[in-house]
Amino acid sequence: MEIVRLAVGQLQTDCYLAFCPKTREAVIIDPGDDGDFIGRRIGDLAIRPKLILVTHGHFDHVLAATELKLAFGIPFAIHPKDLFLLKRLRQTAEHFLGYDACPEEIKGPEVDRFLKEGDVVGFGRERLRVIETPGHTPGSVCFYSSGDEVLFSGDILFYRGIGRTDFSYASPEDLSESLRKLFVLPGETIVYPGHGQETTIGAEGGLDL
Repeated sequence: MEIVRLAVGQLQTDCYLAFCPKTREAVIIDPGDDGDFIGRRIGDLAIRPKLILVTHGHFDHVLAATELKLAFGIPFAIHPKDLFLLKRLRQTAEHFLGYDACPEEIKGPEVDRFLKEGDVVGFGRERLRVIETPGHTPGSVCFYSSGDEVLFSGDILFYRGIGRTDFSYASPEDLSESLRKLFVLPGETIVYPGHGQETTIGAEGGLDL
């Protein structure tokens, strides 16, 4: 699997283009903003997106999803427990950014597929397994490839840090349990987070939960 990281939007969210080097089929993970930029990079790489995946429903991980969904004619997938965040996408984005980041007609991307624990997403010869990791949001998920030993962790796990739980719908207890679930993965697993630089499971496994 080849992986290209793009830092997008005012919150510098890490959007990932993960693709099969043999077939050039790809998935777009967490397209947080800057749809034109993401689209240009897809063209530069000569890859063929098959699906948009998001680790959770926060606006800074989904703002470009509708644009890319329409541009490439591909489905959008999220865990059902984060649907409520999509419904308040425009208001939340305006609150955090200080301006209206969404055209009036966009209420959030239309969902084509719901993700659940154990689902396997295929693109070319690559596979990503869905791991449910609630805590930061009720529907947070990670995407894991055992063959490549990579994990897309969203806002659950960062380099030297973990996800926020100060939202009304967040749960510190759930987040701790989700982290324990991730820390049983091989220590050499590369973690690609929702913000900042990558790390490994081994480097973060000693966090005090």
